[in-house]
Amino acid sequence: MSSQRQHPRTSMKCRIKICHASFGEVVAQTRDLSDGGVYVKHPDLVILPQGTIVTGQVQDLPIEAPVLQMEVMRVDAEGVGLRFIER
Repeated sequence: MSSQRQHPRTSMKCRIKICHASFGEVVAQTRDLSDGGVYVKHPDLVILPQGTIVTGQVQDLPIEAPVLQMEVMRVDAEGVGLRFIER
C-alpha cells in the first residue's frame, strides 16, 4: 500500500481551538502534525464532512497563536485530518 502523504508527520500533542458554524468552538487535542496539516481528536469534529473549512488556533502558548484556516481532508471515529490552507 502506498502512502498519499506529501509531508512527514511528527507526533505532537497540544490543545487547539477549532471553530465552525455547526458547533461553535471546541478545544480539542492534536495527535500529529506535518508541514501540510494536523490531526485533531474530538468527538464533535466527526460530524464534519470532507471539504469543510474550519479555523484553528493552538492554545496555551506564551503569545497568542495565529488563527489558521484548515480544510477537513479525512474523518474517522476519533477526529479529523485537517489540511492547512495557505493565504
